[in-house]
Amino acid sequence: MSAWIKMISDEDADAPLQAALDLARTPHGTVDNVMRVHSLRPSTMNGHVILYRACLHDQTNTVPMWFQEVISSYVSVLNECPYSYANHWSNARHLIGDERRADDVEAALQDRAPEKAFEGKQLEALRYAEKLTCAPGKMAETDITPMRGAGWDDGEILEINQIICYFNYANRLLNGLGVTTAGDVVGYYKKD
Repeated sequence: MSAWIKMISDEDADAPLQAALDLARTPHGTVDNVMRVHSLRPSTMNGHVILYRACLHDQTNTVPMWFQEVISSYVSVLNECPYSYANHWSNARHLIGDERRADDVEAALQDRAPEKAFEGKQLEALRYAEKLTCAPGKMAETDITPMRGAGWDDGEILEINQIICYFNYANRLLNGLGVTTAGDVVGYYKKD
């Protein structure tokens, strides 16, 4: 079982669900469990797919893709979400493209000590991610000042905010319904 609730297969999908499944297909041609868990309510699957792609795979984003995946991974570490971490750390590792650097980054994220692997604007973004994830009610305008001072522009701050917010949503969806990677192709990038 890959979730605590029923998930409908492609073969048993009615027309609205089939349309939602087709929208949610990965480049591998599969539907990951993070989307399939919505199969009892295709409208939430549609909304989830659109939000995910707008936050993380939009061509107009200017935050580097590898760092988008690092933010995703860090939020997933903070929320103890093994599903999102497995997928997005796989993506980050691939995009970093340097095993030694990737190992250092992963160790820092797992230690919840991003300062061990980052400095400057990237460190400020990860500090913001931690506070927004762990203490959202304590956020203040002064929390974006260090990001702006380190070189992120307001559009990039919005991108970073949306990635963090999306993963807080997705982590809670996955953890709250016991979704696992069983049967999924883990990561966006095809392994050789």
